[in-house]
Amino acid sequence: MRFEPGKVVSRALIGAAACVIAVEASGQMPAPAVEAQAIEPAPTAAELRSLYGGLPETWPRPVLKPGAQFREFASLPALPARGAEETALAAIGKRLFDDPALSGSGQIACSSCHNPELGLGDGLRTSFGDRRQRGRRNAPTLYTVAWMTPLFWDGRSPTLEDQAIHPIMDSKEMAGATRKVAARVRSSASYREAFRVADGTRRIGIEDVARALAAYERTLAPPRTRWTRVLEKGGRFLDDQELKGLHLFRTKAGCVSCHSGPLLSDGQFHNLGISFYGRNREDLGRYEVTRDPADVGRFRTASLLGLSRTAPYMHNGLFPTLEDVVALYNAGGGKDRARRGHDAPPPIHDPLLTPLKLTREERDALVAFLKVL
Repeated sequence: MRFEPGKVVSRALIGAAACVIAVEASGQMPAPAVEAQAIEPAPTAAELRSLYGGLPETWPRPVLKPGAQFREFASLPALPARGAEETALAAIGKRLFDDPALSGSGQIACSSCHNPELGLGDGLRTSFGDRRQRGRRNAPTLYTVAWMTPLFWDGRSPTLEDQAIHPIMDSKEMAGATRKVAARVRSSASYREAFRVADGTRRIGIEDVARALAAYERTLAPPRTRWTRVLEKGGRFLDDQELKGLHLFRTKAGCVSCHSGPLLSDGQFHNLGISFYGRNREDLGRYEVTRDPADVGRFRTASLLGLSRTAPYMHNGLFPTLEDVVALYNAGGGKDRARRGHDAPPPIHDPLLTPLKLTREERDALVAFLKVL
């Protein structure tokens, strides 16, 4: 199947209600769920300006899926102040991030798949790795890695230090051997001196490379946008269509059940029905890490910050535009079909994935709001 920007992806791929079940968000009590049929008629533009003119803590409570946890929208918390050692390590990490010496062939760097000019992704459906090998997953943006754990689409890494080593070793990514990579870095007089000055390291090992990369990644942050101004000064910075999209995001479209808080993500794992279980492009997601039958086809909820810069979307990059993503949710869920003889149990289709019945005008408004983020 051919995917073209601006075209809605076929029904074989489209589906998954407005952001599936949200689960625990640390320290937050469940907000009362409101059934869809209880939603009142859509407010007028003037009413929306009154409802959302102030700061997020003054906005109406959202309409949530039953059992969802909610945290109000807010600015990202400040990261801990960096001392001299961490600052020096981050500077080394930036050099390493751009250094192809970390790959097996000496031709691929971390920044090959996480380009600052491409939203700290690579703009591809799935990434090309060492010797032009192609992976099966979309390169996620690094905008929020300093705040989000666990890491990767399947959550296999608990820390940035652990995460940094995985791409280096992956045969389809950087295809490096840890001992050889450490030896290459150690062979550089410039790196040896930089580590010595930073923290006294005399013999550079792969764990030192990982510490430096993690220190650099903790300096990354989403760009300032109009959403930043909304969080700081209120909803008056949104036009009428964007305000309508914000209201839909928090009510009829149900997005807020999984995308809330400063990160606009619950950090949990959900099955959107696009794992291609038993078919080409199969990816069992979180199950490959936990072997828990409940995790088949589940992937981590992505942050929506910087969203318009990070296309294409989803773990497999099969959705070129935000219009396609909204169509996926509006259709009510992907169709992971059971296959006999499969080693893994079939994915559990979330009962909350139901058609949203958004009108074209509502879909356009929702996309307009998403672009603000």
